[in-house]
Amino acid sequence: MRVLKFGGTSVGSTEAFEQVSRVVAGERERDPRLVVVTSAMAGVTDALIRSAKAAAAGDEMPYREARNDLLVKHQIVAGQLIEDGIERAAISHLLDEKLREFERLCQSIYVLGELTPRGLDVVSSLGEQMAAPLLAAVLRARGIPAQSVDAREIIVTDDTFGAANPLLEETCRRVREKLLPMLEEGTVPVVTGFIAATPEGITTTLGRGGSDYTAAILGACLSAEEVQIWTDVNGVLTADPRIVPDARTLPELSYVEAAELAYFGAKVLHPKTILPAVEKGIPIRVRNTFDPDGPDTRIVPEPKPAGTPVKAITAIRDLALVTVEGRGMMGVPGIAARTFGAVARTGVSVLMISQASSEQSICFVIPSRDVERVVLSLQEELERELRRGFVDHIEAMENIVIVAVVGSSMRGTPGIAARVFGALGEANINVIAIAQGSSEVNISLVVGDDQADEAVRRIHAAFELHRVAELWAQAGGSL
Repeated sequence: MRVLKFGGTSVGSTEAFEQVSRVVAGERERDPRLVVVTSAMAGVTDALIRSAKAAAAGDEMPYREARNDLLVKHQIVAGQLIEDGIERAAISHLLDEKLREFERLCQSIYVLGELTPRGLDVVSSLGEQMAAPLLAAVLRARGIPAQSVDAREIIVTDDTFGAANPLLEETCRRVREKLLPMLEEGTVPVVTGFIAATPEGITTTLGRGGSDYTAAILGACLSAEEVQIWTDVNGVLTADPRIVPDARTLPELSYVEAAELAYFGAKVLHPKTILPAVEKGIPIRVRNTFDPDGPDTRIVPEPKPAGTPVKAITAIRDLALVTVEGRGMMGVPGIAARTFGAVARTGVSVLMISQASSEQSICFVIPSRDVERVVLSLQEELERELRRGFVDHIEAMENIVIVAVVGSSMRGTPGIAARVFGALGEANINVIAIAQGSSEVNISLVVGDDQADEAVRRIHAAFELHRVAELWAQAGGSL
């Protein structure tokens, strides 16, 4: 049994719905026991959220326009792909009801002048509530027995609105109770991604990567052989192809490598979203809806030898390097704790930390948008040290990029850093700061924005990642 999740671009148009139906039909020939999870149609969730926020700000026009636009968007798919008049009328009625509900919710938000996290979850959940029944109807029109399932009936969470946490024991009980009979009779359940409900039935959402999270939860509860994430790219690439034209699809990644790449900005699964599958050791496969026979990436607990110690290079942009420096910091306990305590009070995440062994400076990387309030918080916290000269200055360097070199085989392999920095040195690329985790799964370095793309290209070439599939096959992998 496998779980197939389709993202927003995979159900973004009539042609996309048609392609999804072909993919499901093909996968069903290999294994009739399938569970499908769908996101909202591309752009729908953003439109719902924008409309609700505008209503809270006193503007009714966006949600009135969105209601009509979204109705047309979904009805075009139904009109072109569902021939049965009764089925098409039923879907049209459902779409109309959901969008009337959306309009009523936005009217209430407009009157109150307030959008609570709970209210936002209710509004933003409507896209999946329209997409799942529509996709199930399209599958039925193609001769595939399918039935939509509202995830609020089976996925139980706490009340952390916007990023709810699943209560897995109760969730798994409901999942098995609802879905196993459907699978046994040959029906394909089409489950709404992203959304869930509290034990009291209050709508919640699972946050970033919510539909992936739904698929992983269902896979874990049903002990699936594999969870497949269908998107618009051929798996996970060795680098951004817009920067490195000869970037290639990675045949396999470990869970740890996938998590590192996601943390450092690659378009990979968010670590939290695949955690239920990880805990059960269920492989995750990333596939391209529009190129189902093309290369894909399998994410597993322990991948086969890759043939190269480095798997991928990624970069995070729009960052700033904040430095706290002073000769009086040497040997003074508590400076680092107070520094990062001041940052924590601003609610800003630190992406990378580097400290000189002499203890005369601490530098860390944060998003550029947060520089002003972080520096102000540090100045307030270290005001006495600044006044006494123990801390010489607190300054921020903007327009910098973190380049992360990721690969679990780097652990214990000598000479990796030399190859990385040798490649950069040959290109006269200045490295501003360096950090390497004790796990040795990644080397992170900071460069100027104007040199970041060339840094990625040079490292990619140094490890011959354009040959990654060939190297993997030579090392014993099976494509």
